[in-house]
Amino acid sequence: MKDTLTAGEARRIAMAAQGFGGDREATVAKRQLTKLVDRLGVIQIDSVNVVSRTHYLPAFSRLGAYPRAMLEDIAWSKTRPLFEYWAHEASLLPMASQPLFRWRMEDAQAGVGVWKGVAKFLRERRDFVDRVRDEIAARGPMSASELEMGHKGQGGWWGWSEAKRAVECLFWAGELTTATRRGTFERVYGLPEKVIPKAVWELPTPDRADAQRQLYRIAARAMGVATSKDLRDYFRMPVEGAKDRIAELVEAGDLLPVAVKGWREPAYLDAGARRPRRIETHALLSPFDNLIWFRERTERMFGVRYRIEIYVPAEKRQHGYYVLPFLEGDALTARVDLKSDRKAGVLIVQSAHAEPWASDETPVKLAHELKRMAGWLGLESVRVQPKGDLAQALDAAL
Repeated sequence: MKDTLTAGEARRIAMAAQGFGGDREATVAKRQLTKLVDRLGVIQIDSVNVVSRTHYLPAFSRLGAYPRAMLEDIAWSKTRPLFEYWAHEASLLPMASQPLFRWRMEDAQAGVGVWKGVAKFLRERRDFVDRVRDEIAARGPMSASELEMGHKGQGGWWGWSEAKRAVECLFWAGELTTATRRGTFERVYGLPEKVIPKAVWELPTPDRADAQRQLYRIAARAMGVATSKDLRDYFRMPVEGAKDRIAELVEAGDLLPVAVKGWREPAYLDAGARRPRRIETHALLSPFDNLIWFRERTERMFGVRYRIEIYVPAEKRQHGYYVLPFLEGDALTARVDLKSDRKAGVLIVQSAHAEPWASDETPVKLAHELKRMAGWLGLESVRVQPKGDLAQALDAAL
């Protein structure tokens, strides 16, 4: 018989699997940060810096105020334990996962599973792409702006320089990787055999089915409990083969079929998942945090319809440009549109909205978390603008 979980049990299992509920006051060591990335399996990268670039935020939400330079060290130093590739989106991943994505790199070389522009450029300009790779092989790691090859661009994919298109094609195909990133967040491309540790680079390439099965294991461990669609989304796995891989993990005992009350689809429980009775945490979540990045799952678990409105015209936005949900216990109780005014040293709350189940304690706890975030970002204060049904109470709590 299938085990049946309540919606609350499933939510707490998912949060525990994601690393919530621990001590956020302790000093964070590099080992803890690396261990968190191993637990999550992937951290999404995004260049938007209105508050902080998103890849810094998941660790802050789970571990507390760690030095941001520590993430840069484990992500982009010469001895780093992480590498970059297309996983959920552009992502940081444990170095040991590199062989698990070689099937995706092989697909990319054939123009499969990549942006249409990448596939077209690889198909039509392969000679130029190879010349760019040869240039980096001869001269060492370089950014796209340092490659004086091909036509210049105007920004965006179709406005990228030809050199930028070429290095991005090579990155997809695994023929280049990120050697480091510079202060402007500019990616520097290098040959993977020169960047990836020899012990990892020389590992045999796993069979496609074996690699995908392991990625599903990692996703299941990171989510705790999930539908098949949730599992596929975590690493953006292809529909083809998904049913077989999940069935194989069920047969092996890695996944346990369960029913979750209120969930329309069957679910799968990670065999090693913790089942906490309570989750004690208060955290602001990046719009691209692993816990909420799949919006359908977010709505199913938390009852909150959350959308990022960066690309929505300002006059049509409901909640704001860069909105962070507030996690209070095992519920999302509020959302705030934040902006870091670095010159003035102020974290600005451009709007604050409460969810229907927010309590009188919500603005108090949210105020505490905003102060914590401001301090972590090196800002001196928090300022609330009078927009949203929670703004007045939040301003008073500050």
